[in-house]
Amino acid sequence: MSTIIVNIDNVRYSHGPNLILEGAAWEIQAGQKIGLVGANGAGKSTLLQLIAGALHADAGFIFRHKETRIGYLAQDPQFAADHTVWDAILGANAGLQAIEAEMRRLEAHMADPDIYGNEIQLERVLAAHGRAQAAFEEHDGYRYESRCRQALQSVGFDEKDFELPVNVLSGGQKKMLGLAKLLAVQCDLLLLDEPDNHLDLAGKQRLERFIQAFAGTVVIVSHDRYLLDEIVTRVVELEDHRLTLYLGNYSAYATDKQLRLLRQQQAYAAQQKEIVRIEAAIARFELWASIVIDERHIRQARSRQKMLARMERIEKPVMERETMGLALNGWRGSKKVLEIAGLDKAFPAGDASGEAIVLLGLDLLVWHGERVGLLGPNGAGKSVLFRCILGEETPTQGVIKIGPSVQIGYYAQQHETLDPSRTLIEELWEAKSMSEQAAVNVLKRFLFPYARVRDTVSTLSGGERSRLQLAKLMLSGANFLLLDEPTNNLDLPSCEVLEQALDEFEGSVLVISHDRYFLDRVVDRIVELEEGALTEFPGDYTYYAEKKGKHF
Repeated sequence: MSTIIVNIDNVRYSHGPNLILEGAAWEIQAGQKIGLVGANGAGKSTLLQLIAGALHADAGFIFRHKETRIGYLAQDPQFAADHTVWDAILGANAGLQAIEAEMRRLEAHMADPDIYGNEIQLERVLAAHGRAQAAFEEHDGYRYESRCRQALQSVGFDEKDFELPVNVLSGGQKKMLGLAKLLAVQCDLLLLDEPDNHLDLAGKQRLERFIQAFAGTVVIVSHDRYLLDEIVTRVVELEDHRLTLYLGNYSAYATDKQLRLLRQQQAYAAQQKEIVRIEAAIARFELWASIVIDERHIRQARSRQKMLARMERIEKPVMERETMGLALNGWRGSKKVLEIAGLDKAFPAGDASGEAIVLLGLDLLVWHGERVGLLGPNGAGKSVLFRCILGEETPTQGVIKIGPSVQIGYYAQQHETLDPSRTLIEELWEAKSMSEQAAVNVLKRFLFPYARVRDTVSTLSGGERSRLQLAKLMLSGANFLLLDEPTNNLDLPSCEVLEQALDEFEGSVLVISHDRYFLDRVVDRIVELEEGALTEFPGDYTYYAEKKGKHF
C-alpha cells in the first residue's frame, strides 16, 4: 500500500460568511495523479492552500507527512519585477541562499587581517564556516544551480531565455517558471492551480509529458478536460462543501457521477416510500391505542418511531444544477461570411531590421454555418488576424471582405470588450437597449445574484467576466462569432453550456482555442497559423492532430 502523504479529516473552513468546506475528507497517497474539479467559486484554490499550509482549517485535521515537500503553484504566480528568469529560480530556495550568503560573509572575515591575525577569532570563524558549509552540502547546494538549469529546460525554457526579465514573460511562461521553481527545490507533492491556462498546444503537450513522467504526487486544478483525460488517474470533486473521490480520468468521472446520481435518486425514492409506509403504520397504531387502550399498540408505535429515528437518511440528489442560460440564436445571412485574400501584416521591428512580418499572404474563406478553429503557437499572430477582421488593425496588404448580411460578435480573451468602470447593468445596456428589470433578468440567467448587478466590472473574477461577455454576445444577435479563447476562465459546466449553445447556433464561428476537448466538440475545420501562413485541415482537432503526426 502506498504511503499516505496528506490526510484531510472532517475539515471545516469558511471565508467570512461563506462556507467553503464542511466535513471534508480526502486521503492523498504517494505517486497519485489527481484532478481536482468543481464549479468556479466552489473553493478549489482555497483547498490547495489549506493542503499547502498557507491557510488553516476552522475545524478538523490536516495531516502532512513530515518528509513530504509540498509545492504550491498559484493561478497567478508573482515574481519580483526587476528579476530575470535566472534570478527568480535561484531565489526559489531562500534557506539555501541564506546559507550561501553566510558562507561568503565568513570567507570575507577570514580575509580580514584583524581576524586571521587573531588565532582565537580565526578558529571561531573557521568553525562557523565549517558548520555553514556542512549545511550547504546537506542541502545539496553545490548542485543547486545545475538543478535550476535542468528545471527550466524541463518546462520549456532555453538557455537564451534565462536572462529575460520576468516582466516580459507571457502568462503561460510565468506559470512554467513557477513550476520550475518547485522542481528546483525538489518538491514531491505538486499542487497546481490551472497551470495550463494561457499555454499553447505545444506548451500543454510539454506539461502533459512532464506530469506523466513526474515521480512524485500531483494534484491539479484544470478546466481542460483533454488534459485531465491524459494525465490523471483519480478525480476529486468539490461540490456542496464536500469532497467526492472518483477513480479514473475525467471521462470516467463524468460517466460515474451520472450513474451515482441515478443510483442515489433510486435509493432516495425507495427510502421515501418506506418512510411513508412506516409513518402510516405509526399513525394506525396510535389511532388504535387511542380507541382501545392497548399497551401492545403503543409499544408497536414506539418501536416504529425508533426505527425511523435510527434510519440513516439518504439525501435527495441534485440531478440538474443551475447553469448559465446561454442561447446564441443568430440568423442566416450571406452565404460567403468572410473572405481574406493575400493578407500581409507587418509591424515596425524597432531595430535595424525594419519590419516584423506577422501575417504573410493569408487566404481564408468562411461559409455560412461553418465552425472553424484557428490554431497556432502563442505569438503566431492569431489575435492580430482577429483585429484585422474587426477593423482594429489596418492590413499592410491584401483584402478582407465581410458578407453584406453579416453581423460580427467578438469575445476577447482579455475581456477588452468590457469597461472596468461600468456596472453589470450598464454593460448589458451597451449591448442592447432594455429596461433595468430585463437587464437584471438576463444577469440572473448568467448566475449573477441581484446583489451584484450594480457592481462594477472591475470587481468581477475572470469566470464572472467571461459569463458577462457571453451575455453581451447573446444580446448582440450576431450571426458571425469571433471567439478568442472563450473557455479559458469558464468552469466545466459552463464550457458544456457554451458547447451546446454553439452546436445550436444559426450562424458561423471562427474560434481561437487551445482547449482540445472543446475543439473536438465544436469545430468542423481547423486552420493553423504558423510562421505567418495558414494551413487548412478539414476536420476536428483529433483529425488535425493525426494529420500533423503529433499527439498534443
